[in-house]
Amino acid sequence: MGEVSPAFIQDIEHRPKVVGAIAEAEGIPLIDLSALINSPDDHQAIESLVAEVRSASKEWGFFQVINHGVPLEKLRRLEEAARKFFGQPLEEKRKVRRDELSTLGYYDTEHTKNVRDWKEVFDFTFHDPTLIPASYRPDDEEVTQWSNKWPENLPELREACEEYAKAVEELAFRLMELIALSLGLPADRFRGFFNDHQTTFTRLNRYPPCPAPHLALGVGRHKDSGALTILAQDDVGGLEVRRKSDGEWIRVKPIPNAYIINIGDIIQVWSNETYESVEHRVMVNSEKERFSIPFFFTPAHYTMVEPLEELVTKQNPTKYRAYNWGKFMVTRKRSNFMKLNVENIQIHHFRIPENKNN
Repeated sequence: MGEVSPAFIQDIEHRPKVVGAIAEAEGIPLIDLSALINSPDDHQAIESLVAEVRSASKEWGFFQVINHGVPLEKLRRLEEAARKFFGQPLEEKRKVRRDELSTLGYYDTEHTKNVRDWKEVFDFTFHDPTLIPASYRPDDEEVTQWSNKWPENLPELREACEEYAKAVEELAFRLMELIALSLGLPADRFRGFFNDHQTTFTRLNRYPPCPAPHLALGVGRHKDSGALTILAQDDVGGLEVRRKSDGEWIRVKPIPNAYIINIGDIIQVWSNETYESVEHRVMVNSEKERFSIPFFFTPAHYTMVEPLEELVTKQNPTKYRAYNWGKFMVTRKRSNFMKLNVENIQIHHFRIPENKNN
């Protein structure tokens, strides 16, 4: 099988299952958005969609969507440009290498849960430049900018990235409207959080063949810290979701032209745990490379994330202290560049302990 550096090896309890012992997630809901795209004024059809989103968000925290309105040619164009970029020599890719000052561009030594991921990535932000806090320190109010780094020898990559992200943003807003309605809120309840200062970014992932897929992971177990993730994956597959009902890892079967949607930590907090972010991870294999493109929908850096007042009641009191999204995000990014001695910041650090006397 070959050997891999100890930096990639997962602890025994988190290592992938052997081939043949993996269940495929036929149960992850598949939602057809045709009515939302073609008949947005058909109230009965929209109510049916809202019910599907509510059920999927509660039971899985994940679902797939088809007939979503994102032109297929925009995705195919980006996939082709991504393969060209990752197919270059390492020294060429590292000309747009990201660093701690600007975490955009190419990177191949990312860590999840303090274990190195078996992948290489290219990140670009939706609004260029994007405003973010200058440091993770709470008392530092300075703001800085992240600017995209584009390879000079592949001009088509920038155009493909920007066109694709714009199309997926439209889908993100539509999905957030369905989620708002599913929580009994006005359809536009979340829109104000995602203005021209939003911190949304897109990632191009390449997972090379791995000589020891039983020891390493493309991405270790984690929950997404943003609001919503919209993922395009190729037909190789590898995404696994921890099923809420029993904690088992379930493989998500690739469906042609579908997007995988997952609820992020911010929606967990906004909804006061009506919906929950769910752990997921990415498997690798010894024969095939895998490509995926996640779009991370995230609010403006100055957003204070806390349960929405409409969803807090005497019977369901607020479960989280407010936290600043920008500071949270910058703190999380630190673990991408170094192995920490402690757990990186998580939303459970802001959870209010339940009063057992109530």
